[in-house]
Amino acid sequence: MEKSPLPLNCVRTIAPYQPGKPIDELARELSLDPDAIVKLASNENPLGCSKSVMEAFSKELKEVARYPDGGGFELKRQLSCKLGIPSDCLILGNGSNDVLEIASIAFLDRDYSALYSEFCFVVNKLATQSRGAQGIEVPATNYGHDLGRMLDAIQDNTRVIFISNPNNPTGTFLAPRDVLDFIGQIPAHILVILDEAYYEYLPPELQSESVSWVKRFPNLLVTRTFSKIYGLASLRVGYGITNPNVAEMLNRVRQPFNVNSYGLAAARASLLDDDFVRESVRMNDLGMKQLVSLARKLGLGFIPSRGNFLTFEFNQKGMEIYQRLLERGVIVRPLGGYGLPNHLRVSIGLTEENKQFCEALEVVLSEKG
Repeated sequence: MEKSPLPLNCVRTIAPYQPGKPIDELARELSLDPDAIVKLASNENPLGCSKSVMEAFSKELKEVARYPDGGGFELKRQLSCKLGIPSDCLILGNGSNDVLEIASIAFLDRDYSALYSEFCFVVNKLATQSRGAQGIEVPATNYGHDLGRMLDAIQDNTRVIFISNPNNPTGTFLAPRDVLDFIGQIPAHILVILDEAYYEYLPPELQSESVSWVKRFPNLLVTRTFSKIYGLASLRVGYGITNPNVAEMLNRVRQPFNVNSYGLAAARASLLDDDFVRESVRMNDLGMKQLVSLARKLGLGFIPSRGNFLTFEFNQKGMEIYQRLLERGVIVRPLGGYGLPNHLRVSIGLTEENKQFCEALEVVLSEKG
C-alpha cells in the first residue's frame, strides 16, 4: 500500500460536507435537459439577486488583477450605518460559515468542548471536529434546540455554544425572548454563536434585537449572510457582529483577503435595495403556502419552517424518493447525513418551480403506493 502523509485523527473522522447536487451534474448523469431541471436543494434565492448587484459586479472587472480590500472598509461602513453599530464590531467572512470556522480556530482546541443541537447546521460539527475539540450534541425537542438541555450540558471545558435561529435544515425557530434569556445564563468565558442566516425571512414581529444584545453580552457573536435573501450564494459573503475585543481576536486568525472584490461590491449594492428584499420575502411566503398545502393534501408530515425551505417527512427512506425525483428533473436535499433518513428538505423556488416539484412528488408517491 502506497504510503502518504498521515493527517490528524480529528481530520480523518470528518465526513466531508455534501452540497446540493448541481444542475449540470444531474443533466450529465441522466441525460436530461438542464433547462428542464429544477434545483430546490440549497436554499438559494430563486429571484437571483438585485439588478444593482450586477452593475456593481461589472464595474469590478477592470480591477481583476488587484487584491481586494482585506479589511472590507466600505462594506463594514455600510453595515455599521444600517445596523447602528461601530465598524470594529464587525468581521467579514467567505460566507457566514467562514465566520463560524474562524471562531472555532480562535476558541477551540482538543482541550475544550463545543455544544450544538441535534439536527443543527452541519458546519457547527465540522468546525468543532476540525479543531480536535469535543463536540457535545444535545438532543433536540421537536427537531429544534432545547435550550434547557443545552444549559444542563455545559461542561467545565466548554468554550463555544452554537445556536442557529431559524435552524437549518429543520426550519425550527426559537422565540427571541427565550434566546435572550439563554444567553444571559451563559458564563462570560463561553462564546455564544447565534447564526441568523435566515433572519431576513422572518416577519418583523419575530426578528430579534440581537445586534443590540451584542452591546450587553461581550461573549455573543451573531452571524448573518448575503447568500440567502440577497441572492449572493456564489460570491460567498457573510459577516459577524460581536464585541470589538472578540472581533479583534477573530481577525487575527482570519485569512487575508477572505472576501473577494466582487463579493464586497455586490454586498454593498445589495444593502441598498430594500425593494428586492421585500419582494424576496413575498415570494417566499407564497411558495411556503404552496409546499405546506401539498404536504397537507398528501397527508405528509412536515416541520414548520421559518426559513426559505420546508422539510418533509415520509414513511419510507427519503433517499428512495430523492432518487425518483432526480429522474424527473427535480433536485431536493436528502437529510440522512443529519440523522433524518426519512426526510427531504425542499427549498422554496419560483411559483412554477414549486409546481413542478409538487407534480413530480405526487407522481412519485403514487408510483410507490
